[in-house]
Amino acid sequence: RKGANREMTSIRESVLSVCRAARDASVRVGGADTAGKNRALLAMAKGLRERSERILRENRADLAAAASRGLSPAMIDRLALDEARIAQMAIGIEEVATLPDPVGEVERMWRRPNGLWVGKMRIPLGVIGIIYESRPNVTADAAALCVKSGNAVVLRGGSEAIRSNLAIAEILREGLVAAGLPEDAVSVLRQTDWEGIEEML
Repeated sequence: RKGANREMTSIRESVLSVCRAARDASVRVGGADTAGKNRALLAMAKGLRERSERILRENRADLAAAASRGLSPAMIDRLALDEARIAQMAIGIEEVATLPDPVGEVERMWRRPNGLWVGKMRIPLGVIGIIYESRPNVTADAAALCVKSGNAVVLRGGSEAIRSNLAIAEILREGLVAAGLPEDAVSVLRQTDWEGIEEML
């Protein structure tokens, strides 16, 4: 019983540490200008291309573990990466970099009876949490969209893709740092059990 309590405390502390770091990072990424965010995105895409072998190595380990667990061929196909899929991930990030920056966009303005102008402006949410399974490319896609919109993101992928997700996230984090943004704007939880999800929520 004491061991279980210690394990839960460890999970809680680990998840809270990641989420707090993401909250702190969200302030800086939320205040970054369009050029800075785009530099980060392009550095992230470049990193995926240049370090694809590392991703493939970790993905092979995930695939071997998935096969030993008896995952279905369809699930394994969603999990599998190759050079073409990694290149497509990089292209996807570059496409996000070309999108208009949503931060600061004023959707509409109207005048109040007292003459005061009021408008709706888009601002970052802060920290976004995303829970997903199987497809490692979601790690890159979600991170890119969050960075572009000025948000930090905490990602929780499935256990079957944990090695691939961690490798991709590490490369994306290096791209953020290279562009002068905090690495904790993109984080992947190492906890893949339900306790980790509960603490994240």
